[in-house]
Amino acid sequence: MIARWRWALGQMTKRLWFRATLFSLIGVITALLAIVFRDFVPPSLPAKIGADSVDKILGIIASSMLAVTTFSLSTMVSAYSAASSGVTPRATSLVMEDSTTQNALATFIGSFLFSLVGIIALSTGAYGAQGRVVLFAVTLLMILLIVYTLLRWIDHLSKLGRVGETIDRVESATLTALERRARWPFLGGAPYPSGYTPPLEASTVVSTGTGYIQHIDVSALAALARQHALEIYLEVLPGSFVHLGAPIARLVRADGAQAVEDELDTRLESQVLDAITLGVRRTFDQDPRFGLSVLAEIASRALSPATNDSGTVIDVIGRGVRCFTTWSTELPETDDLDPDCLRVHIRCIEVHDLFDDFFTLIARDGAGLLEIDIRMLKALISLAEIDPGLFAEQCRWHAALLLKRADKALTLEEEKARLHTLARPLMTP
Repeated sequence: MIARWRWALGQMTKRLWFRATLFSLIGVITALLAIVFRDFVPPSLPAKIGADSVDKILGIIASSMLAVTTFSLSTMVSAYSAASSGVTPRATSLVMEDSTTQNALATFIGSFLFSLVGIIALSTGAYGAQGRVVLFAVTLLMILLIVYTLLRWIDHLSKLGRVGETIDRVESATLTALERRARWPFLGGAPYPSGYTPPLEASTVVSTGTGYIQHIDVSALAALARQHALEIYLEVLPGSFVHLGAPIARLVRADGAQAVEDELDTRLESQVLDAITLGVRRTFDQDPRFGLSVLAEIASRALSPATNDSGTVIDVIGRGVRCFTTWSTELPETDDLDPDCLRVHIRCIEVHDLFDDFFTLIARDGAGLLEIDIRMLKALISLAEIDPGLFAEQCRWHAALLLKRADKALTLEEEKARLHTLARPLMTP
């Protein structure tokens, strides 16, 4: 359960401009600090350590860092294009959030500005002989940082934008979202009662835009519910697509009377909408179904005639089994509810939705390939053995669909018989 401001701050810190701006400010401040600390340097020290050479060093750093930054940016753009065309455009956002890439670019830009500010300050005589010593020492530290960053950057370039690396990032984001949602199946709120229909007196909060639900601030909704003695029933989950006028939430008074007073309607509905972030695309944080969908999309693209990469599909299927295993093992024995948020009712993610997001697309596109059908059946058998109570029914359902697709797509009767033999233990309850 994450408050909206913390979620927004987390999204902002993942942007490239944030780290670049932060490192640039640090570089400028570091260059100017030499002026502040110059009085702590003995007057005889500058001549002993050769601080006069700092001008040339700063000039070299400034020119080289500008060239390195330009090269790194072009490499980064090429990696993004490779991830978009070779894997899926939905995974590009994770590649763009890569901390190593952002740190490298931010270090190069910060070093460039450090050198530039140092050169300008030196030309004005602001440092003096003693300030040059401080600037010289800081410049040596900056050189060590640049060398370390360059070595990490060179090693990272060999993986940036590659298919395997991108799949690793998608899986990691999916596992994180699944673990969080398994621990908080209702995002910290209370479960939406099965079969419950809000009364006619309930007020309906409708969407004022069109897009995907990216984040729900349950804490803010709970505060509104306590303040106005309401029960809030959410009709959406992170990842839901809503259109203008679509119902977002139902507001019911705790005593079953009229939901809210007429004069509070507009303001309260606005506050409810403020707690729900609407965006143009889905995100991985609160939406584990999106991660599974992206994994399935990667496998589907690998199955296209232009790519024809069965190995990647088999790899993705194995990662999908790992994701479902995490969902099973992380589910708490009792619902983990926040006592302060029991007035906010939210639906949980259903297992059949997770299976549909991952298996349907791969089974459809890979039905004509025996190796994919076999791997899919083995994955379903594994999940049914891992958690029979949670997965067995869906495993049988998807195995039956897979066999039907394979019977139509495969041409050899021997291959069809092999699949039916493999699936027989699963299809027998």
